[in-house]
Parts: sequence; C-alpha cells; structure tokens
Amino acid sequence: MTRQLPLADLIRKYSAPVPRYTSYPTAPHFHGDVGPERYAEWLRAIPESGDVSLYVHIPFCDTLCWFCGCHTKIVRRYEPVLAYLERVREEAALVSAHLPEGARLSHIHWGGGSPTLLEADEIASVAQSCKNILPCTDDAEFAVEIDPRDLDDERIAALAEAGVNRASIGVQDFDPEVQRAINRIQSLELTAACVGKLRGAGIASINMDLLYGLPFQTEDSLAETLRHAIAMDPDRIAMFGYAHVPWLKTHQRLIPEDALPSPLARLNQFAMACDVLEAAGYMRVGLDHFAKADDPLAIAAQAGTLNRNFQGYTTDSAASLIGLGASAIGSLNEGYIQNLVPIHDYMRSVEAGELPVARGIALSEDDRIRRHVIQRLMSGFVFSRSELERHFGSAARAVISEATRMEDFERDGLIAPTPDGFLVTRTGRFFVRAVAARFDAYLARRTARHSLAV
Repeated sequence: MTRQLPLADLIRKYSAPVPRYTSYPTAPHFHGDVGPERYAEWLRAIPESGDVSLYVHIPFCDTLCWFCGCHTKIVRRYEPVLAYLERVREEAALVSAHLPEGARLSHIHWGGGSPTLLEADEIASVAQSCKNILPCTDDAEFAVEIDPRDLDDERIAALAEAGVNRASIGVQDFDPEVQRAINRIQSLELTAACVGKLRGAGIASINMDLLYGLPFQTEDSLAETLRHAIAMDPDRIAMFGYAHVPWLKTHQRLIPEDALPSPLARLNQFAMACDVLEAAGYMRVGLDHFAKADDPLAIAAQAGTLNRNFQGYTTDSAASLIGLGASAIGSLNEGYIQNLVPIHDYMRSVEAGELPVARGIALSEDDRIRRHVIQRLMSGFVFSRSELERHFGSAARAVISEATRMEDFERDGLIAPTPDGFLVTRTGRFFVRAVAARFDAYLARRTARHSLAV
C-alpha cells in the first residue's frame, strides 16, 4: 500500500549522501589503469561521421567564492593564465592528431573557474583552437559560463565574434547577506546590465545559475531572487542545491555551518522554487533545470532525448565528449578519462607532448546497462523494461530483476508502478538521486564521500 510520508520523514529515510550522477560509473571510481595510450586508442575509434562535444576547463578565478566546488585557482597576475592557455592549445593539437577527418563538433562548452577571466585576444585564440580540432556542424552550440564581474564590452564582443551563442550566467543569490556569507558580491544591477549587453551583442540564449541551501537563505529571500531572475527573462534557469563538502573543498569551512538551512528547510526552498518557476512558465527539466516551453532543453525533455553530462542537463547527443584542460573529464564510447588535476602537472605533461590523462575507467556491459538506467531516471524519471531489453537484450535481466525490488520506494510514494516498469512521482523527484543509487553497483565498494541526496 502506498503511503505519503511527511517530507521530514522522507528526508530522514532517503537523504543519505549519494553521487550527483553526471556520469556512471562516477569519478571516484576512475583509476590509473586508463592512461594516455588507451585514450589515444579511444579517440581513434570515434566514428568518422560522428558528432563530438568539446569541454574546455579554465581553472582560474580572481576571487574565491566560498561555496565553490570546482577545481579552480585564484590568480592575481595574468601571466599564469597565458601560460596555461598555451598548453590548452597544445593539448587541442595533440587530441586533433588522433581524430578521424569526418567527425564534427556539435557542442563547445567553456567552464571554470571563470572563462570570462580571459582577455579578448585569448578568447579569440582559444575559440580558434577549439575549431581547429574538428570543423563545427552548422547548428553547433557554443556555450560559455559567465561571471558578470569579469565581463567588459571588449570581452563581450570577442565572445560574440568567436561564435558563442549561449551564455550561462552565474548568479547564486541576489540577497546581500547571503552574498557576503559566500563571498560572492554581485549586484542585481551588474547582472541585469550583463544580460542586456550579451543580448545586444547577439548572444540571445541566456541561462542563469541559482543556488538553494545557502547560508542565511530563506524561502522569502530566495523567492525575491527568483523574482529578479525571472524579470531578466532567461531561457533557462538552473536551481542547483549547494553541496557543502568542506572535507573536500576546505575553503567551504569559511561558511558558517550554523547558518545553513536544515535538510527540511532546504527541501522546502527547492519545492517553493519549483512552484514559482513553473507558475512563471518554465518547465521543470530533469532534477533541477527549468526551461521555457519552446527552448530546446524543454523540447528534448518532452521527446525523451534529454541527456546529462558533467555540465548538467543538455540537448547534446554526441556520443563522444572531449575534455581539454586540467581536471577535465572526457566521455567516449569505450569509457571515461580525466586529465591531471594539478595545473603544473597538467602543463608539464602537455609540454612533453603527452596526452595529460591521469585516470579513467573502461566500461563493462554491466556499466553500460546501469548507466542507461541511471541516465533515464535522472533525465526522464522513468524505468522501462522493454526499452532496456531493446538496447541490451538478455544482458539486462539482472538489472531488470533489481528494479522489481523497489518496494520501499513504492510504499513511500516515491515511485509508481507501470505495466513496463515504474516512474518517479512528483514527490519522488526530490529524491531521484537516491532512487538512481539503488542501481549503482560501485557505491558500496569505495569510501568516497558525497553530498546529501536532497
């Protein structure tokens, strides 16, 4: 019998730390047996007619945001950035030498750190290096993560000239007390001006990144942030949960833990945000993204073609993702790789003419089956037995059997049975990471620590 437990009881039962599932297997299970030689083999195996996605990591900022969970380094001088970018261009050439001529770039994404720390000349140069790897498709998406505090007219013009057509603007929260607590001082006026200038330069597709679960954040203050964000009319809004992992990111110890909302308060913040954004005409996409109904992300979600990778939810359907830069992760048909994380180690490896791979993992058939299940749960909130059999045949039987043993989730109203499997309920969507974790064969093998599931 299904029973709807109060949210507080569901949190106590299902909020144990689990991965965010931007990949499966997740990064803590990568290992050193996958190195440069195997990565080169995987690159050469990309189909000649295949689409390729490219991620470039710029691991530099000029100020430290205390909430940040990214691999980044604070710089006061520009010379280290220039030296790093030279190695990125060299890595791009190393990768290009292994790729088939017929492949095409369908997506480019620059993340950080802060890509807009780059000056205009370097924006143009790195963009050209990306396009030198492979020709772009006619409808290629070129997205860049934007810090409005770095942006000036010259950089905006360089981004537009480089072909950037989607800007992902970091906001987090507009409340001054919250901003002081996370060391991210960014005025509403500065952000609005940034949005206007980007659109004026022809970069029409705007994403906005917000956070819930921050110190001193309340439902009322978050609702006010949402009101300001909606007024800027972005095409997409990402409503990420702050991941407090001070054992991994020691600068997060600067955030007062007693000012963080409780797990229940945090979930109530997100539930309120879902209601506000949906009332404003945004469709909930996956776990934590929202998009206008005519946006490609919403269309992909409705069509069942939505994907999830290390940059979040995406329309990117390329089977191959190449990562450039320190700590960047690539995903290919055969498995995952991650570049060396320390910037100096990465630069030395590239300077020596080597692909700077530190670790990775080759996918087994069981990995592929479970990855498919977790991807569909995280993106479409559905488990389909027939779909799994269509893709994997009899090899999927063991995982299908596991899907029949989800009585606790069903009993508590987080999933509902269907003739072909089950779907995650509206309440269950808040706990979908916990549902996905039930299919994670690696979770009990290592002692990696994760953020809470809600």
